[in-house]
Amino acid sequence: MADKRELLILGGGLVGMTLALAAARKGISSHVVDRADPAELTAVGFDGRASAISTASWNLFTNIGLAERLEEQGCPIASIAVTDGMKPGRIDFQPGPAEGSLGRMFSNRTLRLALFEAAREQPLITWHARAQIVGRERGEHGVVAELADGSRLEASLMIAAEGRNSPTREDAGISIAKWDYRHRAIIAGLTHEKPHDGVAWEIFYPAGPFALLPLLDGPGGVHRSALVWTVDEKDAAGVLALSDRAFAAEVEKRMHGVFGAVALEGPRSSYPLGFHHTAKITSHRLALVGDAAHGIHPIAGQGLNLGLRDVGALVEVLAEGMRLGLEPGDAQLLSRYEQWRGLDSFMVALATDGLTRLFGIPGRLPSAVRRFGMGMVQRTPPLKRWFMDEARGMTGTLPGLLQG
Repeated sequence: MADKRELLILGGGLVGMTLALAAARKGISSHVVDRADPAELTAVGFDGRASAISTASWNLFTNIGLAERLEEQGCPIASIAVTDGMKPGRIDFQPGPAEGSLGRMFSNRTLRLALFEAAREQPLITWHARAQIVGRERGEHGVVAELADGSRLEASLMIAAEGRNSPTREDAGISIAKWDYRHRAIIAGLTHEKPHDGVAWEIFYPAGPFALLPLLDGPGGVHRSALVWTVDEKDAAGVLALSDRAFAAEVEKRMHGVFGAVALEGPRSSYPLGFHHTAKITSHRLALVGDAAHGIHPIAGQGLNLGLRDVGALVEVLAEGMRLGLEPGDAQLLSRYEQWRGLDSFMVALATDGLTRLFGIPGRLPSAVRRFGMGMVQRTPPLKRWFMDEARGMTGTLPGLLQG
């Protein structure tokens, strides 16, 4: 039995579900298909990761009605400190009083809970959780996903939001450039003696960046931060095998006493780091969003924000086209989305890849050169402002949903 909607969103993660909610705000209906169990995704301890939500992405959440659900659960990022191994010559990014914060930190679990709750309340979203796709069709007049239970879900446009290993992208034969950094990100929650004061630290070491991201204080005023520690793949097993006490000692050493005594909060997790970027982000009646289109190093915390820029642009293109009488799968609309997002996402991907390689060069001379450059940025307000606007996601041609 067929059930027709305008969009068929394959993947109901942070980007896919945000897309469904943003589309619904414009009156666009969707099927959202995801093989995962929502109860597992939102279980305590399932995913210890946290995400930095940029100013532009927060504008998107505000414009689709999510901000009220999230406001009290996020920690504002008051400033960002960037340093080469805690040596002299760091950059401090701090917005003016009228600009508010540089973004907000949320646990991924918090974001999922808010998104899933909003999706359940939205009649324009039909959510198919724990669903296995056994067939995909993209024809002249529409698209179809066939589920293992025999259901056939029809729509005008298919959207791949399944992440880095998107089977829909592979099925469409879209070529991809990718490489492995041979690094692994170790994720952990920390409690610490001194307050973080809303400062996000990005400490660069030759083995990779060491990021400390501010979280809201816990019960009893316990100071908390999220750690993203990049290590060489060959060292990852040894670091993960350390006892909690030994791991905390290694973390303290790399923090140079910034937060005082440190303890672990919850289990550690890790994932390999790689780069990928597709040759194109559209095909016949198909659009790619988020990590299905581009996967970047977490060095600047822009991965999710890049996907949310895809969401804003695609929804704006579709809504404007539908007002003119075009259907969502129209080739003209997909071409406009490709032109809008293809170059921007590629430039961000290149920038993060370049930073990863630049700060990975060991030795005193490369460190001195990097710190000289960072000092120049610190002393040049227009250049510093540009980097800060990039971090806030407020550069380039912004979709309406991402504007204030």
